[in-house]
Amino acid sequence: MLNRLFSEGFRVFFLAAGLYGVFTGLIWVLYLGGASAGPASSQAPVLWHAHEMIFGYATAAIGGFFLTAVPNWTGAPGARQGFIALAAGLWLAGRLAVWYAGLLPPVLVAALDLSFIPVLALKILTQLLKRPKPQNVMFLLFLTYIWAANLLVHLEWTGATSDTALAGLRGGLIAVTALISVLGGRVTPAFTRNAMKRAGVPETRWPQSAKPVERAALILALLLPILVMTGLPAQAIAPAAILFGLIQIARLARWGGAWCLNKPILLALHLGLAMLALGMLLWGLSGLGIGNELAGLHILGIGCVGGMTLAVMSRAALGHSGRPLVASAPMALGYGLMAAAALLRWAGTEIDSLYLPAMLATGGLWTAAFTLYLMAMWPALTGPRVTTVE
Repeated sequence: MLNRLFSEGFRVFFLAAGLYGVFTGLIWVLYLGGASAGPASSQAPVLWHAHEMIFGYATAAIGGFFLTAVPNWTGAPGARQGFIALAAGLWLAGRLAVWYAGLLPPVLVAALDLSFIPVLALKILTQLLKRPKPQNVMFLLFLTYIWAANLLVHLEWTGATSDTALAGLRGGLIAVTALISVLGGRVTPAFTRNAMKRAGVPETRWPQSAKPVERAALILALLLPILVMTGLPAQAIAPAAILFGLIQIARLARWGGAWCLNKPILLALHLGLAMLALGMLLWGLSGLGIGNELAGLHILGIGCVGGMTLAVMSRAALGHSGRPLVASAPMALGYGLMAAAALLRWAGTEIDSLYLPAMLATGGLWTAAFTLYLMAMWPALTGPRVTTVE
């Protein structure tokens, strides 16, 4: 089974993402419930939680996606088992280093945690050079953003700076959501269009993308992480975030989401981007003094990052293992629980009396969603490829 697990990037990394999703969710619920067990870290548990959601869970999902998608884009050979094992080992070393950060030299923790993204990016670069299209090479910039954001966190944790960790955490989250905006803008209308075509839906109802809207979405996706990491005040970033959210709504309005209501594997993609729109609007408004910043950040982190990665990982696992592109009932329930977790966390932020119960319930729903994902996707991630096609 180990040979199969390291045979394709999606297998080990999508499995690691699911397992780490369950682990981090359980640890957070235990901490909120008053348990003493937790990371042996020199940082507050809330900082471990925020860091690992972005630079732990999300980077596993991103690594699995790029190691699987880039060879398909370029025709380059996929990564060999040895490289996939090395990359997975570096990712795991980073997670262990951050968990035991209180027992290790901070510089060693930073070196281990910062090693995965450069190795991943170098492999992607060698594959992209086979067919170097700008729209694909651009993804290396997003990986650079994520790495730079993590560097800002570690600079403060090592004592090199005094106030860069929060900018790094926010910048990392915004960089991941910006990446989702670009990738989601490709796959969501394309997969929806393909499904409509197979179903015989008239071409006039197929998803359409307006070039000015897509260009604006791309420009803002490239700019927002920089604005956050440079430490601009929230009031200065707020208009760009609000505009980004409105643009996501304009995109989704043209992509036939209503047609997908009875097709969970497609609906989850639309829902993930809808959470991106909602989260950006809430985050931007909070910069203008309207609402709570944590509401927007958690809609982005849970609803957009959690929801969209679940959608993409499950679809890719099914497709690349030769299975029909149909979400099982447990997987469909997982999509719904993730969206519910995001909305519940928002409610807990806005209503003081609901804060702790909502936090606990959100952690439970997050954990349940990933448990269902692992149950549904275990055969696709660990079993042999099948010959059945959609």
